[in-house]
Amino acid sequence: MTGFRVAPGGAQARYGVKPDLTTLGKVIGGGLPLGAFGGRRDIMEKIAPLGPVYQAGTLSGNPIAVAAGLATLKVLPPLYEKVEATTRALVAGLTAEAKKAKVKFSAQSIGSMFGIYFRDTPPASFAEVMQCDRERFNRFFHEMLAQGVYLAPSAYEAGFVSAAHGAAEIDATLAAARASFKKI
Repeated sequence: MTGFRVAPGGAQARYGVKPDLTTLGKVIGGGLPLGAFGGRRDIMEKIAPLGPVYQAGTLSGNPIAVAAGLATLKVLPPLYEKVEATTRALVAGLTAEAKKAKVKFSAQSIGSMFGIYFRDTPPASFAEVMQCDRERFNRFFHEMLAQGVYLAPSAYEAGFVSAAHGAAEIDATLAAARASFKKI
């Protein structure tokens, strides 16, 4: 999920983690069906033809998906700063609108990912996630939907900002949030 959403090298690069194995899903294909994996030499040498683990698939090596993936890797780097700034603006705006409406709310972001929580501070543990007001989230979700803004439908899902989102979309989202916070 954090593949290219939080940094060009994913969460592992952002946080300095050296994983045993990395898997990337559809993000690496620019929207086309593509996946990739890689890891430490000793693990990768287990894959055929060097090792006993056979890996194949109907779309393995699909030239169109690989071309789309390579093109995606070229266009992504200059977008990170803009998308991260847009995500921070969204989170700050949502927090400010909730505060104006006196709604217990917090939010946080990393890269293009964000989370919203109906509690005073972002959760730092599973127990704190379970303390979030799920009923209030559900009311907010439906109010936002009525305002034309579709958020992830579960209080436990991350939201994502894309390069297609700009100031106009953030302003419209915050206007919808302002109306929604007043109603909940």
